[in-house]
Amino acid sequence: MRHMVLIRLDPTTIPEGGPDADMVSEITALLEEMTKAGVLLDTNGLRPIEEATRLRQRPDGSAAVVDGPFTETKEIIGGYLLLQTRSTEEATEWSSRFLRLHDPSWDVELELRQLDHQD
Repeated sequence: MRHMVLIRLDPTTIPEGGPDADMVSEITALLEEMTKAGVLLDTNGLRPIEEATRLRQRPDGSAAVVDGPFTETKEIIGGYLLLQTRSTEEATEWSSRFLRLHDPSWDVELELRQLDHQD
């Protein structure tokens, strides 16, 4: 089974300069463990929301393209993990381990979703 894990966060809770060295080291070690276990297919952080572009189609068929920054944004997708596991429970366990490595001051949430088509 493949799962996409979306890392949602409130950017105002991230310390200036990003995560500290210990947190980076712990996350790196977990990602290496996941890779060796054959679970982690891909992961990455996303560029800042200020650099984002939103495309929207409205019900009347009109389209809009809007460049950031998006001042109303209180929660952003900061990155993702693409996992391949034997079950949703296994994907949940790996994701939980990843989440626990974030400093408690961060307002972070993981959204775990199984891919619709499994290649």
